[in-house]
Amino acid sequence: MADQRKIKYTTVSIPISLYERIRKLIEGTGFTSVSQFVVYVLREVISEMEEEKIRSDSISEEEKKAIIERLKRLGYI
Repeated sequence: MADQRKIKYTTVSIPISLYERIRKLIEGTGFTSVSQFVVYVLREVISEMEEEKIRSDSISEEEKKAIIERLKRLGYI
């Protein structure tokens, strides 16, 4: 039998003018409601922000090499 877990929801308020703009924007698209579109957009934005945070939290190989070179020049390595 398939997993029957229920997804819990909350309410988020947005200005009516924004709601109406979104409603018009999604007409004729695959989105069946403003809520569905907003969830999609928020997931995309959050995903991008999480990826950016991961990139900013780690340093590149080039940055590592520059740090090592600087430490060598300063006599620490």
